Amino acid sequence: MIGSPQLDLDACEPVTLADLNAVAALLTRVDRKYVLTTPAADAFAAGLPAGVRILEIDGRRTFRYASTYFDTERLTCYLDTAHRRRKRFKVRSRTYLDSGARFLEVKTRRGSATVKRRTPWPDSGPGLAAAGMSFIGDTLAEDRIRLTGALRPTLRVTYVRSTFLLPQGSGRATIDSGLRWVDLRSGVEFAVPGLSIVETKSGSGPSAADRLLWQSGHRPAAVSKYATGLAALRPELPRNRWHRLLRSAPFLGPG
Repeated sequence: MIGSPQLDLDACEPVTLADLNAVAALLTRVDRKYVLTTPAADAFAAGLPAGVRILEIDGRRTFRYASTYFDTERLTCYLDTAHRRRKRFKVRSRTYLDSGARFLEVKTRRGSATVKRRTPWPDSGPGLAAAGMSFIGDTLAEDRIRLTGALRPTLRVTYVRSTFLLPQGSGRATIDSGLRWVDLRSGVEFAVPGLSIVETKSGSGPSAADRLLWQSGHRPAAVSKYATGLAALRPELPRNRWHRLLRSAPFLGPG
């Protein structure tokens, strides 16, 4: 369980998934990500304001996730992110390992906002069936993005997440830890003990969680679980955007 002696997460008031989505339906949102050591993430959780609530489902307050990212043979999604192209997208399947629920998700950029659309995805096969490709094509067409090649499973990421709802529904924050990446082409794995990724989700302005992180000296980072993980696993790829991040203390690990 993520926490510290200063904050007993078991004592936090719970919020249900339905209430979380009703109060903070932030699928169209501004996301900010921060790369922290796990002790720093614990300190962040301990400093969240009074009235913060934590997502609880069936008595659980931490949840296991597995995401499979899809890309073209030429790695269009990765390269678009590496080169900061204005119109870019990511496609992934996300499995909630504790419940078995699975979704196919498409994330696109609209200016500074991230838009995520998803559909239930019961297929447990490694690839994308016709229905999945149809959903992806229709979603990208809404943003006038053209898919230029077949999508194939490229990277798998697993981690554990805790989700916080800020007071008055002013935003959300998640803490991901225990991250492990697997290159689905080579089977090579990458993991960093003691690494956590904090993500804040709010409307147009920064949330109380952002301000807390800034006060502690943490700044938003250009981290993408997909792109950063693939950059670490395939050093031959363009990786200037993440070079400094991959050499930072959280990614270098303890010692």
